[in-house]
Amino acid sequence: MNKKVLKTLEFDKIIELLTEKAQSAGGKELCRQLEPTSDREAIRRSQQQTDDALKRIFSKGSISFSGVKDIRPSLKRIAIGASLGITELLEISSLLTVALRVKTFSREETEDGQTDSLDEMFFAIEPLSNLNQEITRCILGPEEIADDASPTLKHIRRSIRLANDSIHSQLSGILTQAASKSYLQDSIITMRNGRYCIPVKQEYKNHVPGLVHDQSSTGSTFFIEPMAIVKLNNELKELASKEQEEIAVILASLSNEAALYKTELEQDYHLLTELDFIFAKASLAKAQNATMPVFSDKKYLNIKAGRHPLLDPKKVVPIDVYLGDAFDLLIITGPNTGGKTVSLKTVGLFTLMGQAGLHIPAFEGSTLAIFDDVYADIGDEQSIEQNLSTFSSHMTNVVRIIKEATPDSLVLFDELGSGTDPVEGAALAMSILTFLHNMQVRTMATTHYSELKLFALSTPGVSNACCEFDVATLRPTYHLLIGIPGKSNAFAISSKLGLPDYLIEDAKNRIHEDNIAFEDVVSELEKNRSELAKEREELERLKKDARILEERYKKQSQELTAKKDDILRKAREQASNILGDAKEFADHTIKEMNRLKKQGDTSQMEKVRQNAGKKLSNTESKMRLKKTESPKKKHTAKDFKIGDRVKVHSLGLEGSVSTLPNQKGDLYVQMGILRSLVNIKDLEILDEPVITAPTLTRMKSGKMKATKSSYISQEINLLGMTTDEAIARLDKYLDDAYLSSLSTVRVVHGKGTGALRKAVHEYLRRQKHVKSYRLGEYGEGDAGVTIVEFK
Repeated sequence: MNKKVLKTLEFDKIIELLTEKAQSAGGKELCRQLEPTSDREAIRRSQQQTDDALKRIFSKGSISFSGVKDIRPSLKRIAIGASLGITELLEISSLLTVALRVKTFSREETEDGQTDSLDEMFFAIEPLSNLNQEITRCILGPEEIADDASPTLKHIRRSIRLANDSIHSQLSGILTQAASKSYLQDSIITMRNGRYCIPVKQEYKNHVPGLVHDQSSTGSTFFIEPMAIVKLNNELKELASKEQEEIAVILASLSNEAALYKTELEQDYHLLTELDFIFAKASLAKAQNATMPVFSDKKYLNIKAGRHPLLDPKKVVPIDVYLGDAFDLLIITGPNTGGKTVSLKTVGLFTLMGQAGLHIPAFEGSTLAIFDDVYADIGDEQSIEQNLSTFSSHMTNVVRIIKEATPDSLVLFDELGSGTDPVEGAALAMSILTFLHNMQVRTMATTHYSELKLFALSTPGVSNACCEFDVATLRPTYHLLIGIPGKSNAFAISSKLGLPDYLIEDAKNRIHEDNIAFEDVVSELEKNRSELAKEREELERLKKDARILEERYKKQSQELTAKKDDILRKAREQASNILGDAKEFADHTIKEMNRLKKQGDTSQMEKVRQNAGKKLSNTESKMRLKKTESPKKKHTAKDFKIGDRVKVHSLGLEGSVSTLPNQKGDLYVQMGILRSLVNIKDLEILDEPVITAPTLTRMKSGKMKATKSSYISQEINLLGMTTDEAIARLDKYLDDAYLSSLSTVRVVHGKGTGALRKAVHEYLRRQKHVKSYRLGEYGEGDAGVTIVEFK
């Protein structure tokens, strides 16, 4: 991959973001060294590792690699028998502490038995707990060895403490005696050259026998080591020397033990830095809400809702772009600041990121192609040093690209042919693009030239695209529309900005009729596209709602089937039990009748017969199934009106009439979320409930009857209305819904520009009878609807 394109497409800035996510010096260095590759297997492995790390982060949270030190220089030293210092051994301990933490994270992650591409790396980590524990037992800090590091060191330090105590005891006595004779400058014990001394006045230095070790700058004070403690000071110096010798023995012992695990330590360092690098890629993917791309075998790319990773995620507009299937050359036209260059850079940067093993901020299932190289001529390339104009500099790049590009390359041109005479520039651009198109090089180019729009329309394998522009607001929407050439909008923009109409008309008269006709065709295409987009959006919403209702219906159907089977099973069991009891009673009765017949006891025989009759009657009543309740009154088709409350007897549910009966007597009934086709024979019109409310009418009986507004639909559709029309309709609808005791309703306003949604929310905020409102969730219509809850 050529280095120039990495800077042109700002891949280096992605690397900076990635490096910030790494926590160790080694991991950061691996991030800085990351470059795209065209090795398919390497890309697949790297992408899979990033995805598996991301899954672990979502499952268990982030893992810290802080504390991974570069111990490779220390390992080289112990390999030749050198003794490591305290700091070097502590760095080994820090590395092993991180190894244990990462190993524990791995065990917790894989308890469910699932495996991924990182398991082998986690498994190979050796925490070397015995070595780590020995280091931490012996070394307490960067300048402190523990007393218990060895028995010898413990004995030496005990002796040092005793010598210090003895010295301080004797010096305290000397200070008391000397102070009484005013020999001392201060009554303190001080150290000079590692030996204990006392400060004696200059005139009394001969009164205190001992060794002079120092003198103050003024000469008024001598620091004297009394003869009484010279021997003790000598012993203390010897003990200090022995202490250092023993510390050197301890460090040598720890170094020798670490040398036994040189291979494991080196492997741990490489594994931990590699994992830090992989988890840095996963952390970047999480921050960018990125997904793993699919890689095509046929140089085909299809980016769904791609967002440029260096733009503000709250403001960036996602784009859909595809290339390499029906066409391999895409020409993007439209006004400046419309997002053409961003679209170009997004495709190029996604390609580089994907081939570097990084996830891309796009919708799940986006497809990328693997290219041997990517070439880009973007931005102002004017070179002062080489005395080249902008056009010359661009042409220098274009010449290089034409020489080096192959069918396995991706080429990106920004404003190809600009910076020179428009006629010649357009001709050059068409010639260059035709050459690359004939070579089957995947190419994207932005341009202002109308000639290239016509070229794309008339050439097979070439497609137009444009970045949408809202003439009403004079602002680009940044949506990329493939298949439609861009419109310059110069006249519309100038008119909006106040340029007199007579000047605009004069300008139009100066344009060739063919160009005017072409612009009219583009305008008509744009209008039709906008209408189709709105219809498609509404269709998608309806399809989602239908799928949700279908799932709910299937679930309810399954539940009803299960209940039916359970009822039948229980009925069979009950019938079997009843028949068993009846058979047993019959056998007993026959035996009893035979016995009484032999005895000639007719009165008792009559009693037994009567009991048998009662038992038979009870058994028949148990076996008799309860008839399904049927409508109390037969209705005709004329009796039903939309909004009537009815009971569906076969389902045992109540609802409201949504449509009038057809010729067969079938009509639709809305029962909560369920809308079902029912015959009028299965329906009973219910008396409307007696309630008190401002919208009630008085019946002949003196009672109050609710009007039809009490049973209105739970949804109002405001699509296609102006703001004023929608608010007026919504005001009446909410009053009726509130008086109908509906708890929640659904307001359909669509997404569009958001103006209607904003007006609806402003209105709802002022309504006292509205408890709350929110945008719909997935399955409810998303941001195209608002769910309103009443108090």
